[in-house]
Amino acid sequence: MNWTFEVVCVPVSDVDRARKFYVDQLGFHLDYDTEQGDNRVIQVTPPGSGCSICFGRGVVDMQPGSMKGMVLVVPDLKAAREELVKRDVTLSEIKVYDRDGSLRAYQEGDGLDKMGFVFFNDPDGNEWSIQQIDDRR
Repeated sequence: MNWTFEVVCVPVSDVDRARKFYVDQLGFHLDYDTEQGDNRVIQVTPPGSGCSICFGRGVVDMQPGSMKGMVLVVPDLKAAREELVKRDVTLSEIKVYDRDGSLRAYQEGDGLDKMGFVFFNDPDGNEWSIQQIDDRR
């Protein structure tokens, strides 16, 4: 039996602002935006991902901004960062994990595969990172 992980619910305070951020700025695909009574559910999916996020009114009973540790994976961290900068997303410079396990600023010549990250928050403060993984085999 296959078990697939397909949706993460993210707590937000302003549904329309979150939709604009995830769809217009990050470029996630809008799967649906529906209202049922007092509830509103929006589901979006990062390009190429098998896992979506949902948010809205009545979706999750958590404080907005309380999600930490969500990771997006890309094959080219520099290109991904450049694309998000063009989309007016505020994000960190590229960071790498050093041999001693500490996180430091990227320096030309550093390997990024599995070690390179960029960090950003959504408008509510939910924390995301983007990690470079060259090959998923």
